[in-house]
Amino acid sequence: MIISGFQKLSLVDFDGHISATIFVSGCNFACPFCHNAGLVNGSEPQISESEVLEYLSKRFGLLDGVCVSGGEPTLCPDLPKFISKLKSIGYLVKLDTNGTNPEMVKYLVENKLVDYIAMDIKNSEDNYNKTIGKDYDFGKIKTTIEYIINCGVDYEFRTTLVKSLHTFEDIQKIAKLIAGAKKYYLQKFVDSGNCISSGLTAIDKKTATEYLEYLQKFIPSTKLRGY
Repeated sequence: MIISGFQKLSLVDFDGHISATIFVSGCNFACPFCHNAGLVNGSEPQISESEVLEYLSKRFGLLDGVCVSGGEPTLCPDLPKFISKLKSIGYLVKLDTNGTNPEMVKYLVENKLVDYIAMDIKNSEDNYNKTIGKDYDFGKIKTTIEYIINCGVDYEFRTTLVKSLHTFEDIQKIAKLIAGAKKYYLQKFVDSGNCISSGLTAIDKKTATEYLEYLQKFIPSTKLRGY
């Protein structure tokens, strides 16, 4: 597996756990607000898998979870094998995904390789392609959403709010798309300085709160993150 980023300690990436975060290279989206442009275009240097596993083996007990992020991890055919190595050490595993590979998500769940799934809902169906920077079959997104809601593994959905991309009409459509979901977060966009596109801005807190209040009618646990 091509690993191009490794955060050795995180208190925020895997709620309730002291974790490390692994960033996999490569993605099938090109979201303009993505803060990991180097992972999307594959320009980040590779970190050896053995080096990562050696560190995690030594730190087990101080760390209890590993977040596998990206890029898009489910594009990696050897993802199950890699996660199996994490599980053999004893780690809980969180998967971050854009939901484009429902077959891989299902395989990981059915083989008890993930303990938590975080899926990005980029936008409403009408504006998905604009938000991800390319054309894509939304049917796979819907399939993954439905599977995650019903699979029995703990999960969350999340949307990063960008002023030029998300409207109240989008929020209304997202509410219908994931109505009844267990957890949903509206995340504040932060320009990392390494985004795919420049000049983007966050939706202000007042507007985000209005979105929150509407969404809580459909997903009561909806919260703001980063505001």
